[in-house]
Amino acid sequence: MCYVNCKLCPRQCGVDRTAGQKGFCGGTDKALVAKSMLHKWEEPALAGSGGSGAIFFGGCTLGCSYCQNRAISQTPVGEEMDSAALRQRMEELISQGAENIDLVTPTHFLPTILPALEKPLPVPVVYNCGGYELPQTIEKLAGKVDIFLPDMKYADNTLAKTLSGAADYFQVAAAAIQKMAEIVGRPQWEGDTLKKGVIIRHLILPGQVENSLKVLDWIGQTFPKGEVLVSLMRQYTPMPGLQPPFDRKIADQEYDAVLSWMYLNGLQGFTQEKESADSAFIPEF
Repeated sequence: MCYVNCKLCPRQCGVDRTAGQKGFCGGTDKALVAKSMLHKWEEPALAGSGGSGAIFFGGCTLGCSYCQNRAISQTPVGEEMDSAALRQRMEELISQGAENIDLVTPTHFLPTILPALEKPLPVPVVYNCGGYELPQTIEKLAGKVDIFLPDMKYADNTLAKTLSGAADYFQVAAAAIQKMAEIVGRPQWEGDTLKKGVIIRHLILPGQVENSLKVLDWIGQTFPKGEVLVSLMRQYTPMPGLQPPFDRKIADQEYDAVLSWMYLNGLQGFTQEKESADSAFIPEF
């Protein structure tokens, strides 16, 4: 796994990032840490009392038009770090009380991240990604990642192409998430804190209830009850310049319809309050 002929993600750009060439993610061979912090707003089973030790990486392999982290995702920015510096940052967060190390949008910097995880950490490692991953890349994380936190954004590939430029999103994400579940198995708990497992996030998009229902159907049909957890998110906050219907928050009736479908599918996990759809919850980068 390296930055030469880079094929870390489904974009398969094949560029030589060691020579300064840039693919879809915009990254070179220098890992960019845009922000590290104790993140109190992750799912309660992750944040606990101390917060997740979130490390936000600059750049992204998806580039969603509605991304709340667009300040760092669409134009890669951050502090350059090698594996040793990254490991030191992880240990600093743990010393501050982090319940876990939460790697946010990490795939395009895995050649730097994996050596930093060679020696086990005393807290779980969370792989927080957009779901658009290659199973063979996910396999490299076995024994290093304890909790996978992928999105399943779309069951509708036309919508995926329009909003994220990924016309193959659904089948790619489906295969990757199944590989994640295979690697870490069923959720393992210590009290109210998750120590191992998969949480599939789904962000409800305005005007796209049918897409959400299909995502939940897929989860319910694919995984035995209790094998994965679901985080149903209503935090969609419209970014400037978006066209209708994506220029508004989701309506109560939209959320209620999707929430009911989650329960009808027998899915277990987490939900969000209406107040979560607020720019105040977006970290300052």
